[in-house]
Amino acid sequence: MQVMTDLFARIFGDGLSPLGLLVAGGLTMALIMALVMALCAIVFTWAERKVAGFIQSRYGPMRVGRWHGVLQPVADMVKILGKEDIVPQDADKPLFLLAPFVIFVGSLMAWAAIPFAPGFIAADLDLGLFYIFAVSSAATIGILMAGWASNNKWSLYGAARGAAQAVSYEIPLALACIPVVMITGSLNMNDIVIAQQGGIWRWHFLHDPFLFVAFLLYFVASIAEVNRGPFDLPETESELVAGYHTEYTGMRFAFFFLAEYANLFLVSCIATAVFLGGWQPLFGPVFLPGLVFVIKAVLLVLLQMWLRWTLPRLRVDQLMHVCWKVMVPLALVCVLGAGIWMLATGQAG
Repeated sequence: MQVMTDLFARIFGDGLSPLGLLVAGGLTMALIMALVMALCAIVFTWAERKVAGFIQSRYGPMRVGRWHGVLQPVADMVKILGKEDIVPQDADKPLFLLAPFVIFVGSLMAWAAIPFAPGFIAADLDLGLFYIFAVSSAATIGILMAGWASNNKWSLYGAARGAAQAVSYEIPLALACIPVVMITGSLNMNDIVIAQQGGIWRWHFLHDPFLFVAFLLYFVASIAEVNRGPFDLPETESELVAGYHTEYTGMRFAFFFLAEYANLFLVSCIATAVFLGGWQPLFGPVFLPGLVFVIKAVLLVLLQMWLRWTLPRLRVDQLMHVCWKVMVPLALVCVLGAGIWMLATGQAG
């Protein structure tokens, strides 16, 4: 953000006020992040279809594009954007039209505090991790708006499931990150990454057994948080048609699509920064830090895709049981255990 503001200051000189420079820099960063989100949707759509194909002993898309159907997502995007924008007759139109943008903006705002490389962060906040969890919760509001406004029982069922799931799994998701905050003494995402420099043995998920379990808990909770299989109950095709976005078409459906894959990459970026060393390499000096960060996050995304096409979907009661009776107690044990470990090893300040 500061880089973009300084760039506009050099371009326009005294032609813009400080507020104007701040607004111009912010809008530019928002546009860049939106384009990156769109790129994520294009790349991960193709990757997921190929992963699903290989797991099911088939090829997946092969025709559109010279190599393994690499242009198939572009063709799908053009098709979606060409669809008619239909609003149901009895829908609550203002809420129906606004819901996709609320979900999209919630995801876009969370990306602002992700440190992809040293100095390459839109908003270097002292409460960066807290900010990410706070603004990403806006997606729950968008899900409820979409389900309620559609005036469709399947959409309402899906929205109720999605809200209950998101609110529930946010708790173990946040609790799993608390031991890392205890160790680093900071919620700043840059500080968390810098604290892991020095090779793979300095990464937080290998700091002690409790942080390793916390990383696993975070990973499972993050899958549920973004409504991915085997936790895709808000969108169960066999039960709810398409869940909370059943009635959406065209560009508005595309916003749901963009937000889903952007959130998939977002939770992987958080795991990379908090537990897997961020831009720090396995060993040796830092070289191409942004590429190192993206490779780690993409590997986590591919792992989530693998799990989606491998594990069967949970029932609603099993979903709540796993959260409240398994993951929340384990996360609390990890917080307590990490504190005791710090005291025993003399790391507590």
